[in-house]
Amino acid sequence: MAVYTQVSDEALAAFLTEYDLGAALSFKGIAEGVENSNYYLETEKGRFILTLFEKRVSAEDLPYFVALKQHLAARGYPCPSPIAARDGKALRTLEGRPALIVSFVDGLSPRRPNVTQCRELGAGLARMHLALADFAMERANSLGPAAWPRLWTGREADADALQPGLAEAIAGDLAAIAAAKPAALNLPRGTIHADLFPDNAFFLGDTFSGAIDFYFACTDALAYDLAICLNAWAFEDGGRDSIDYNFSKGAALIAGYESVRPLEAAEREALPVLARGAALRFFLTRLVDWSSTPEGALVKPKNPLEYAGRLAFHRKVETAEGYGA
Repeated sequence: MAVYTQVSDEALAAFLTEYDLGAALSFKGIAEGVENSNYYLETEKGRFILTLFEKRVSAEDLPYFVALKQHLAARGYPCPSPIAARDGKALRTLEGRPALIVSFVDGLSPRRPNVTQCRELGAGLARMHLALADFAMERANSLGPAAWPRLWTGREADADALQPGLAEAIAGDLAAIAAAKPAALNLPRGTIHADLFPDNAFFLGDTFSGAIDFYFACTDALAYDLAICLNAWAFEDGGRDSIDYNFSKGAALIAGYESVRPLEAAEREALPVLARGAALRFFLTRLVDWSSTPEGALVKPKNPLEYAGRLAFHRKVETAEGYGA
């Protein structure tokens, strides 16, 4: 989450007249994340999140995201539920941007997840996959392998400025993953979150209480979602050049997932290339954001070197057992 577009008091008041939510009592920007403009909104009827969509989110995809969250909410999965205005439509326009109000999810995002939370997260991810098994809509992964060469081209100097020799290593990752042809592995597919980082998951104590920020959700290999979570939850960032895999956290995350949805043999075999690909995807998008975050945004771009360190680890892993599976 982040703030790129400022919302005036007058624009907010006029916007809320289209809803049955009452007047605004509190309204403030949320600085975490890098994609959309997000605000905490409290009205006379309760607490909500207001999102204005920007950057990588296509307006054509917004009905998909709204329907996905409606589907999850209808099945009792804890996530933000879109709030419809009086005309029955949830998507609207505010300050020239597509806008959506969703319900507030209780809980806190862990700054340093523990082993129990990692297991809970794995189980919560698997429950999400099962809840979405009959979701009929599809969306291609716009940040999948086909997009990586486009994100990388012209960024070689930026990579080497961060760490000498990094451009050559990243080029090697691109070539290795392309040679592995992960799209041809015939893995179980479905709707995935694709961005379930700790700041997009809520807990009450150590109990998973909900997932938010579904705006990278897409149709892809279910195990790729697990690989993204291994990258996001199971590494300890010890500084610029020290990034270590926490085997206990990784094993707990995988065990939690398999307590709800056991992995197939092909998914286990593919986990190393999926984890390496997930790390490459986030390295590349962070590298782009590192050099192009606009002035005035209430957000600090995340360091791409964190994912360069993860990539260095993944290059050495040959089997799923290397992650605790």
